[in-house]
Amino acid sequence: MTASTTHPKILVVGNGMVGHHFVEQLVSSQYACNITVLSGEKRLAYDRVHLSSWFSGSNASDLAMTDEQTYQQWGVNFELDAQVIDIDRVHKTVSTATKTFSYDVLVLATGSYPFVPPIPGNDQPHCLVYRTIEDLEAIEASATESKVGVVVGGGLLGLEAANALKQAGLETHVVEFAPQLMAVQLDGQGGDLLRQKIEDLGVTVHTQKATQVIEAGNDCRYRMVFADESFLETDMILFSAGIRPSDFLGKKAELAVGERGGIVINDQCQTSDPNIYAIGECALWENRIFGLVAPGYTMARTVAAQIAGGEGAFTGADMSTKLKLMGVEVGSIGDAHGKTPGALSYTYHNQPDGVYKKLVVDATQKHVLGAVLVGDTGDYDTLLQYSLNGIELPQKPESLILPSAGEQPALGADALPDSATICSCHNVAKCDITQAIDSGCCSLGDVKSATKASTGCGGCTALLKNVVDSELEKRGVEVSKAICEHFDYTRQELFHIVKVEGIRSFDDLLAKHGTGLGCDICKPAVGSILASVWNDYILSQNNLPLQDTNDTYLGNMQKDGTYSIVPRIPGGEITPEGLILIGEVAKKYGLYTKITGGQRIDLFGARVDQLPDIWQTLIDGGFETGHAYAKGLRTVKSCVGSTWCRYGVQDSVGEAINIENRYKGLRGPHKIKFAVSGCTRECAEAQSKDIGIIATENGWNLYVCGNGGMKPRHADLFATDLDTQTLIKYIDRVLMFYVKTADRLQRTSVWMENLEGGLDYLKAVVIKDSLGMAEELEGQMQLIVDAYQCEWKTTLASEESRKRFRQFVNSKQTDSNIQFVDERGQIRPATEAEKIAGEARIPVEVI
Repeated sequence: MTASTTHPKILVVGNGMVGHHFVEQLVSSQYACNITVLSGEKRLAYDRVHLSSWFSGSNASDLAMTDEQTYQQWGVNFELDAQVIDIDRVHKTVSTATKTFSYDVLVLATGSYPFVPPIPGNDQPHCLVYRTIEDLEAIEASATESKVGVVVGGGLLGLEAANALKQAGLETHVVEFAPQLMAVQLDGQGGDLLRQKIEDLGVTVHTQKATQVIEAGNDCRYRMVFADESFLETDMILFSAGIRPSDFLGKKAELAVGERGGIVINDQCQTSDPNIYAIGECALWENRIFGLVAPGYTMARTVAAQIAGGEGAFTGADMSTKLKLMGVEVGSIGDAHGKTPGALSYTYHNQPDGVYKKLVVDATQKHVLGAVLVGDTGDYDTLLQYSLNGIELPQKPESLILPSAGEQPALGADALPDSATICSCHNVAKCDITQAIDSGCCSLGDVKSATKASTGCGGCTALLKNVVDSELEKRGVEVSKAICEHFDYTRQELFHIVKVEGIRSFDDLLAKHGTGLGCDICKPAVGSILASVWNDYILSQNNLPLQDTNDTYLGNMQKDGTYSIVPRIPGGEITPEGLILIGEVAKKYGLYTKITGGQRIDLFGARVDQLPDIWQTLIDGGFETGHAYAKGLRTVKSCVGSTWCRYGVQDSVGEAINIENRYKGLRGPHKIKFAVSGCTRECAEAQSKDIGIIATENGWNLYVCGNGGMKPRHADLFATDLDTQTLIKYIDRVLMFYVKTADRLQRTSVWMENLEGGLDYLKAVVIKDSLGMAEELEGQMQLIVDAYQCEWKTTLASEESRKRFRQFVNSKQTDSNIQFVDERGQIRPATEAEKIAGEARIPVEVI
């Protein structure tokens, strides 16, 4: 874009996400004009949607949406730290404290500011807001001298802020005035389940609390006194109680402003002055402020089109949203509360799995009006398309949300009309995607670059991929099976690269074969591959960021934020001394004990700070980690076999112990379970396992690729009457071929069914060595066996690793929110009602 005094001057006040999107759209239109951007902050536009990533390692450059060089290349003038103080509509000028700028067209993209309730004491040190990078820096600084943090506000932003405090290592509380969390997006049941899930993650929620004053505390820096005369002490207070439009300039310039704030705009986003536009959260359309980025982007496109001589109108926006709050999946579509006259609802509530789904339909039961999803948003994309495009519902609408209703009616990419909105952030319809493909885009990355789809919040990524794949296949184009946008490789290809090139870290793999920073898909997948190939310590500096929560703490997190501990008991055989030691550990630390289905003993209720001491006691007694937290070998179940049973024909216990000790260090795409039965009576249930072994008079029968769970599958007979040496050789080959070729998070049963040729093909590879790789598979397995280490023991030997196992980063205090009640002679987590009633107790160790 060439600067010229004859071209109209476009002045943009504000350079947030929406302001930047407007600049981007106007530049791409190639309209001849001079653009000047005045940013009130000291940096150009950055991604506010993902601010919480700051506390998991992102920095300002990671969040940046543009840079000075890009604006210079575009011919866009800009001023940083330029707070506008006045607009002169008569002379068409805008003033900062030091400069004056003229305009032909003025675009106000001043956004919003955090609402801080007028509570006495709200302006003290460590009373902060969550809006800018500077706010993040202030939170980070405060966290270093705080132990307890409170977020005021239980909406979307409030829960994001709570996640930030928890990641910063603080005991975290959320205080909400309404009776539930996310009251705008969720109904009562959905809000209750979300609260339960948030509290299970260690965040205490206080609803129906109105703060009256913030005063000096006794045990913490401050005390928040509520209207019901209760109180909460904290060291830091983070206000995230909503936003207010930054309409100061509009008021000063005497533009029309709404009664409750916001610069009034028409469908073209013009204010009461036709030369001034307002977009984003500062704008009031039809008496509504839109607090999501997608409507702001639509406003930005509308104004860019108007200025460039095109057509466009803002006619409202869909406020549906799908996101992860502290790892909890939440989705809200349309009329989630069922307020439409005649609305009917279908609900599904699975308490054990923590899943709640509600489908709201019209009185004819033909169309979707809204939906609520908590704990599982897998149906979100489908339900959203039904809602947005008026697609008629199937005969049984409940089949869309009920897992027990058989196969759900398919609503694939081909069923969507061309007008279907795929990406709300950038207003990309299905027809835009097909046009991009017809114009030469040949991959998902090409389509994203051409349309900007899935580059906003990212919630449409899966749906976009489905549409792109479908359209490419229609045109005879081979569809990429890339694991994600950061690696243009399948999991199998990445496994091969890691092994052949000797790559031992995610950063090295990304630098050589990937792009970007990585994501929640590729990081755990690569972490699994590295463990399968090299079996290095998973909590090393390179590997730690790739692990899931359970692997990170070498134990399974439970609903109340405590962890369970499962020592390995090979083959289910244990000495009296071992039983006594486990009992003594459980008694000393007040743990709940239970025999598992895999013939082990599970110890529940351990705080994170107790884990190292418990591990040390178990290791000193001859135990090691049972890897119950890992995607790898879990157990080898056995019956007593020929040693004791009069029907047994082989020593199933001895075989199970040998097998478990051989494969106990193996990690794969998913968990792996074995069983060994001493005769065909099958007391160990071997035919329901990934690897099942049944004794015969002549040796062992091998069964493969079975599983229990939600979709049980009977294992297939693979080979008969094997001697032990051949049995182990075949298992080596099957498992390593699975680890090498399966997709991420794919069980052995699904893997084999997806193999071209299925069981017969697998037999050819393993038994007949049809691919000539049997020796390689056995060698790779032996490398894993030789590299085995007890991860508990390795962690205990490292002072740096042990530092992770503290309840709070900067304090030795324990979490008072972890409370138990006694039941059947053991502990269990206290319910919220029991905590409030004072019926629970905080665990105390017996030393």
